[in-house]
Amino acid sequence: MSDQDSRAHRPPGPPPPRRRRDGRLVIAIGGIALTLGAVGVAVVLRDSPDDSVATTEETAATQAPTPSAAETSTTVVVPEVALVAPAAEVVGEEIAVPKGGTAPASTVAPARTATPDNAAAATDEPDGCRVEMRTMRIGEAGADVECLQVAMRDAGLYDGQISASYDNATADAVSRLQTERNLFVDGEAGRETAKSLGIWPDEASLVVRTPQPPEGAEDTSGFPLSPVAVSGADPSLPPLPAGSGSGRRVVYERAGQRVWAVDDNNNVIRSWLVSGSQYENEVPGTHSVYSRSEASTAWNGKAILPLMIRWYETDIGNLGFHGIPIRVADGSVYQTTDELGTRLSGGCQRQHNTDADFMWNFATVGTTVVVI
Repeated sequence: MSDQDSRAHRPPGPPPPRRRRDGRLVIAIGGIALTLGAVGVAVVLRDSPDDSVATTEETAATQAPTPSAAETSTTVVVPEVALVAPAAEVVGEEIAVPKGGTAPASTVAPARTATPDNAAAATDEPDGCRVEMRTMRIGEAGADVECLQVAMRDAGLYDGQISASYDNATADAVSRLQTERNLFVDGEAGRETAKSLGIWPDEASLVVRTPQPPEGAEDTSGFPLSPVAVSGADPSLPPLPAGSGSGRRVVYERAGQRVWAVDDNNNVIRSWLVSGSQYENEVPGTHSVYSRSEASTAWNGKAILPLMIRWYETDIGNLGFHGIPIRVADGSVYQTTDELGTRLSGGCQRQHNTDADFMWNFATVGTTVVVI
């Protein structure tokens, strides 16, 4: 589908049921053979700076390099991605910057170590406090703000009053911390800021992992289930988050790294784990799908993003759901199935390719996306 579909106004009803695609997407990349899980088109992977242009590629950042014809026009076949990756790493080329903020000094994330975080660790935790709020900003008040102020004071970054009120002095201190630690600078204390201070909760405890479905299991719409998916009829299905809207929609909960597909009658068709962003660029609220590409490239041309479904535009690209990224250089994948449920991307939500295929059928242009 072309990016012109972002201007189309389609009825919100679900498309006809469909199971697997018969074709495969064959992509040309520097002489390597890659097959992407069953899509029947061939594309040339070159970024377009204008989302209104008819193309099957990802919209590039204005500062992003455009891959040369030599880099993008050879033929590739990638296995129906088996999701067996080499040593895990951060996909720096996916980093996206929300409008109105300042990107870190480097938009290429460092290699992931035992602690997958690009921020410096706090040297002194403030009495073991942990914050519950996902984001703190001017006007907030309470125990979480007090925890933040104490942590910044103990780190030598705040000399103001411990008031439990997020005022201008607190926001200024947060901005200084973000600048010093090479974080996204917006003066608001979210995940990365809290992690750098040692006051963010244990993320693994927030992720619900459901039993792997039996071979050949399908969801209530007839699509196969991935190893990290559960059908709406399964009693192990995690409930929809409160305040996630109504009607036909996609719900994405950042804390639990989980997605739900919901029909017109508010019934969950299926739910699955994803690997979302390490950064504070997944904007909460109600959005809608505005553009789709069967194959896309990351902003610097280093990764293929299969079945890209865009729901938010940023200053250097788009955020969206897609399959597991594939390296242009050698056709390897960026992560394993077991790593789904862990924040690993720079902005998008990576899905097992079976879930990406379902989402491609479900989330047509105009579909509501609720981010919590």
